Amino acid sequence: MHLHVLGICGTFMGGMAALARAQGHTVTGCDRNVYPPMSEQLERLGIEIIQGYDASQVALAPDAFVIGNVMSRGNPLVEAILDAGVPYLSGPDWLARHVLTDRWVLAVAGTHGKTTTSSVLAWILEHAGLEPGFLIGGVPGNFTTSARLGDGTHFVVEADEYDTAFFDKRAKFVHYRPSTAVLNNLEHDHADIYPDVAAIQWQFQQLLRTVPGRGRVITNAGDARLQEVIARGCWTPVDTFSADPQSGATWTLSAEPGGDFSTFEIHAGTRRVGEVTWSMPGRHNAENALAAFLAARHAGVAEPVILDAIGRFAGVRRRMEVRGKIGGVVVYDDFAHHPTAIAATIDGLRRRIGAARLVAVLEPRSNTMKLGTHRAALADSLAGADSVWLHQPSTIDWDVGAAVASLGARVRVEHDIDELLAALLQDTRPGDHVLIMSNGSFGGLHGRLLESLGHAVAAEAG
Repeated sequence: MHLHVLGICGTFMGGMAALARAQGHTVTGCDRNVYPPMSEQLERLGIEIIQGYDASQVALAPDAFVIGNVMSRGNPLVEAILDAGVPYLSGPDWLARHVLTDRWVLAVAGTHGKTTTSSVLAWILEHAGLEPGFLIGGVPGNFTTSARLGDGTHFVVEADEYDTAFFDKRAKFVHYRPSTAVLNNLEHDHADIYPDVAAIQWQFQQLLRTVPGRGRVITNAGDARLQEVIARGCWTPVDTFSADPQSGATWTLSAEPGGDFSTFEIHAGTRRVGEVTWSMPGRHNAENALAAFLAARHAGVAEPVILDAIGRFAGVRRRMEVRGKIGGVVVYDDFAHHPTAIAATIDGLRRRIGAARLVAVLEPRSNTMKLGTHRAALADSLAGADSVWLHQPSTIDWDVGAAVASLGARVRVEHDIDELLAALLQDTRPGDHVLIMSNGSFGGLHGRLLESLGHAVAAEAG
């Protein structure tokens, strides 16, 4: 079968393409924006990518066009496909039909933490010898790819609540029919699709309706919006988790006061299950690990094996990933783009580095950020940093500087990435931890900053 994938460089569609290739299908694709790590992954698989969405691609005559949710009516290739009356379907629909049938699906949903939780869960199952398949919106450090078929029964999928396609406005996750469903948290996001939290809660309720009675729902006891969803109807046993011992959760974790949560204990009521020491800082990441623990436990993995696996977890690309250290400056790459995720990421790094200078650099690139939906929360989310740099691209028509004015002299907004890089270099000094946050490539800022720091070090040495 020949599949031609529209929007192939998106994390989901690229992963789906990799699975189709592994099944022996011929896969081609097209996209407008191509950047690592997905571009590198597709190149290794030998998948040809056509730049742009020219209508002439209909002449490729694949058995089916698989259309990503970034595509909309008015796109020349979409219009040509509709006019030609040729077969097309969505990525989630293809995944459900051709990969997830007869698998034990473990779906990880929530506004934040999906990629990390999915990655930890896939690694636990791998460490337990279950050889799981997975499709994750990032590249786990314990694997070399974001998606694989796997030889075992289990399949871990990052269950996104974003809409499926221009012709299917249900959330992606309603296609997956999980036996194990993790609900990490629920906030207003994807404001270009959902007008308010209630609209997202409705989608989560549809997900709950697909989880069988023999399955398991694993949910954050500290999230009131999730509890509202479950109260509206849940036909599956529920495990609750939280880092707050007062939450009433069935499963809790504890860490040393003031610590960075890289070491924590797991408790089931009054029973101490065990201790974890791992590489990921932050309370939010510890909760992600606890959610993965419970999902793996439901899949039959023994508790000691799970604890050992978490301790061996190697992180995820673009989740507090250290891109390099030059001249005493550590540069991190993180996917955070929602105020809650930004604040949690900064808090996690602050707990790890203590009083060292933390420089936060943010590209408010998501559709929700571009709309300005969360601008009132932006300043507070960045307050834990010592120095703050923001890029305001031409696609944002609200005043980013005004939104963060309460941070005073420690914040600076630049409209040009080259000027941002030059100014950031002048501000950076040995001992700094530079946290660069974006859900895109940010113009290659991470690599360019490290390269420039290297030139500066060489010049001083010479």
